[in-house]
Amino acid sequence: MSGTENDRISAALSRDGRPKVHASASTRNAVLGRFTEIKERVQFWDAELGDYSYVEHQATVIYARIGKFTAIAADACINALTHPMERVSQHKITYRPNEYFTGAKLDKGFRDMRRASVVEIGHDVWIGHGAIIMPGVKIGSGAVVGAGAVVTKDVAPYVIVAGVPAKSIKRRFSEKISERMISLAWWDWGHDRLAAAIPDMQALSAEAFLEKYGE
Repeated sequence: MSGTENDRISAALSRDGRPKVHASASTRNAVLGRFTEIKERVQFWDAELGDYSYVEHQATVIYARIGKFTAIAADACINALTHPMERVSQHKITYRPNEYFTGAKLDKGFRDMRRASVVEIGHDVWIGHGAIIMPGVKIGSGAVVGAGAVVTKDVAPYVIVAGVPAKSIKRRFSEKISERMISLAWWDWGHDRLAAAIPDMQALSAEAFLEKYGE
């Protein structure tokens, strides 16, 4: 291993785990875990991001709970907020009239409805470039959402979905392996244990990894 690579690994291991938020990002009521990162021009509002997860540039995340080791690609939209299509006008003038008229009040009922439609994303999930996750959707651990997909329904663990609307393409692992991986819950391991397991994560198949580390 080269000195440069040793230096890079040493620097990574010596990080103190504090979240990294780019100066151009916008955060509001954000709960950020250890080793998380929010990149350029991200909007991250009223949401939680689990340890080691990151959000790439220009993504939007609102009213969401995101697990550990989840990667959200650039331009993704997590919780694409709905408009009141049943009203005479679906424009925000009906639920944010305070922005247009002196003395008018925000429609708190509509805001609370949006807040209640939380998107839940599990651990080790990959959300592809430009994907859109609709309100209230739950995405299981280990799942993959293809680039440009529009997800309107829940996604099971370790399932790959793509398309508009998103549909199941295949599983990453068999259902049995997926269940064992969820039971192992490697994403809850401590930092040192994770560091020691990285070579096996790189080299071993899912089955072999479970044989070595599973109970």
